[in-house]
Amino acid sequence: MANQKFSDLLAEQIPSDSSQQITSEYYIPYVLKVANESKIKVLDLGCGEGNSEAKFNDQGQNIEWFGLDIDESPEVNSRTKVEGNFYTFDGINIPFADNYFDVIYSNQVFEHVRYPEALLKEINRVLKPGAYFIGSVSYLEPYHSFSFWNYTPYGFKEISLQAGLEVREIRPSIDALTLIIRRALGTPKFFSRWWKKESPLNSLISLVGKITNKNSATINSIKLMFCGQFCFLIRKKTVS
Repeated sequence: MANQKFSDLLAEQIPSDSSQQITSEYYIPYVLKVANESKIKVLDLGCGEGNSEAKFNDQGQNIEWFGLDIDESPEVNSRTKVEGNFYTFDGINIPFADNYFDVIYSNQVFEHVRYPEALLKEINRVLKPGAYFIGSVSYLEPYHSFSFWNYTPYGFKEISLQAGLEVREIRPSIDALTLIIRRALGTPKFFSRWWKKESPLNSLISLVGKITNKNSATINSIKLMFCGQFCFLIRKKTVS
């Protein structure tokens, strides 16, 4: 079932502990736990409406949350929150000092970023050494909200490495077939359930994998080949 070359290209990033479908929120408890600060500075890059602030604050730690986005986008224009640390930028230059943030979070943003390589270098600059960049991005998802790109897991890994970052994990999110059918039907709310629970094609891959005694890494590899979105755990290198 799995393409061996694809598996080899991502051998160090495909997890073997679990093959569950996830969203970008999966990594929030982990990165907050490992952040060794009395107050953890979190940047939501491409924050849109600012919904992630509550998700981080719900973890019960001392969080200083910042939201950053461009001036105009459908998501920014739908923002109803009037209070909070909201900032704007030009899509490349992050208006904060070097080594400033403990966590950068980016949920389904990079497919909309015009100059992704330049922005990844900025992420590397403003993260503290050893700090984490987490989130999700589109792979085989249909066009939406002025999206520029669809990344393969391998491609996103490579441009992150070229920016000087360490790619620790890549995990599958919702499958591509479900997203395609959702778009064809006019994005009915019914399909929102498939982000929180295993989507239909992922469920089928899990079942076949179990029947054929495939391990978690192999199942993850298969899901990543057919996912509409994938999630990542990326780290800034520590000072040697």
